[in-house]
Amino acid sequence: MSNAKLLLVDDDYQVLESMADWLRGLGYELDTARSCAEAVAACERTGYDLSLVDVRLGECNGFDFLEQALRRWPAMQVLMMTGYGTGEMAVDSIRAGAFDFLTKPLIDDELLMAVERALSQRKVLDENSQLKAELDKHYGMGNIVGQDPRMLRVYEMIESVADTRATVLVTGESGTGKSMIARAIHRRSSRAKGPFVEVACGALPENLLESELFGHVAGAFTGATSDKTGKFLQADGGTIFLDEIGTASPAMQVKLLRVLQELAFEAVGGTKTYQVDVRVILATNEDLAQNVADGSFRQDLYYRINVINIELPALRQRTSDIAVLAEHFLKETLEDVGREVVGFSDDAIACLRNYSWPGNVRELQNVVERAVLLGKGSVIDVTDLPLELRTGVQTSGGAKFSAGQTLKEALEGPERQIILQVLESNGWNRNATADTLGINRTTLYKKMKRLGLEDGAAMH
Repeated sequence: MSNAKLLLVDDDYQVLESMADWLRGLGYELDTARSCAEAVAACERTGYDLSLVDVRLGECNGFDFLEQALRRWPAMQVLMMTGYGTGEMAVDSIRAGAFDFLTKPLIDDELLMAVERALSQRKVLDENSQLKAELDKHYGMGNIVGQDPRMLRVYEMIESVADTRATVLVTGESGTGKSMIARAIHRRSSRAKGPFVEVACGALPENLLESELFGHVAGAFTGATSDKTGKFLQADGGTIFLDEIGTASPAMQVKLLRVLQELAFEAVGGTKTYQVDVRVILATNEDLAQNVADGSFRQDLYYRINVINIELPALRQRTSDIAVLAEHFLKETLEDVGREVVGFSDDAIACLRNYSWPGNVRELQNVVERAVLLGKGSVIDVTDLPLELRTGVQTSGGAKFSAGQTLKEALEGPERQIILQVLESNGWNRNATADTLGINRTTLYKKMKRLGLEDGAAMH
C-alpha cells in the first residue's frame, strides 16, 4: 500500500521533517501535524490509512488523540511513538487501541516494518468490511425488496425478533423467499459471526435426515464407515434453518421436539449427549394448523415451533412490488453479464403484473435472468418473456389470461385493480367504496382480505 495516506504527528520539528522526507521517499503520501489540534483538523479534512503519533505533544499527549481517532475514525490505524517509553506505557497504548508502540530513536527497518504491518491490517479490515457489505447485500435486508404493506410488516418482524433467542416459523408458498428471510434474521442477530446451517428436510428420507441433523457414529448402519458430525453440532453458536419442516415424519417430529426443548441430542448409534447453543428457524409451505387437525403433525411440536410466525405473501398478492423486484433482479443479473439493458418496456411490465406467478419471487428472478441472457435489445420487451407469460396478453387493457391459471386466478388481477382504484378514489373509505361498487361492506372486506388489500386500508 505505497499509495496509502499517512499522517505524522510530532512536536519536534527536526524529527518530523526527517521522518516525513524518508517516508515520502518510499512513495507514501504524507501530511504532518505538530499538535493534537492540527492532527484532528487534518483528519477532518482527509481520510488517512495510518497515523504515526508521538506520545508527548505539548498541550496534550498522543493518548488524547488516540482516543479521538478510535471514536471518530475507527478505520485509521494508529502507531504510537516516544523517546521516553516504558514497557508499561507500551502495554497501555496497545490496550487503548493503538496498533503498535515504537521507541525512539527509530530504526528505519523497524519503522518500515511497523508501517507495512499496520497498512496490511488496514487492508484486511477494508476487505472484511467489503465482504460484510456483500453478505448483507445478498443475505441481509438489502436483498429483500418491496414496499407492499405486507412486506413492511415482514421487515418490522425481522427487526423485532432478530436479536432474540425465540424460535421463528416462516410460512409461505414455494419461492416466496423463506430462506432469504432466515438468513436476514441471522445476519441481523448477535449470532451473525456464527455459522448459518440450512437443511432441506423434504429432500432427504427419514433415516438419512436423522443422520444429517444429529450425525452418526461409525457402524451405526450399513455404509456408516466413519463418524459424521450432524448439522445441529455444526450450527453450534449460530443458527440452524430447517426448511420444509412439514415433511418430517412422526418419529422425526418426536426427536425434533426434544432438541427444541432441551437443545440436546445423541448421534445415531451413539450414547454421548451433545448440548448445543443454537437458534432455530423453521419454514414450511404447508398449513401446519390443518396438518395438526389431520393428525399428520404433532400438536405439541406445532406449539413449540410457532412461537413467532412470519408469513410471506405470495407475489400475486403484492403486485405493486413486481416492477421494483424486476428492476432489482435486472440490476443483479447485469452485474454478472456483459450486456447493456436499460430496463423494461411498459408492455413487459404489464405482462409481468398480470401473470399469476405460481413460483412467486423465485420464478420472477428466473424470468428476468432468462430475458437478459436471451434478449437482443437494450430494453426487455414482451417478446423476451416466456410463452406462458405472453399467452393472451392484451396491452390495451382488460383481463389477461396466462397458461397454467384457473379462471379464478386470472380474474383476481383485474378485480384487485378495480377495487384498489375505487378505494384510492374514495380515500380508502370502505363504506363509500362498497356503495360505489354496488356491493355490501362485508363482501368488500372479504375481497380486500383475499386480495391482500386490508393492510393498505390499515395504513390510511
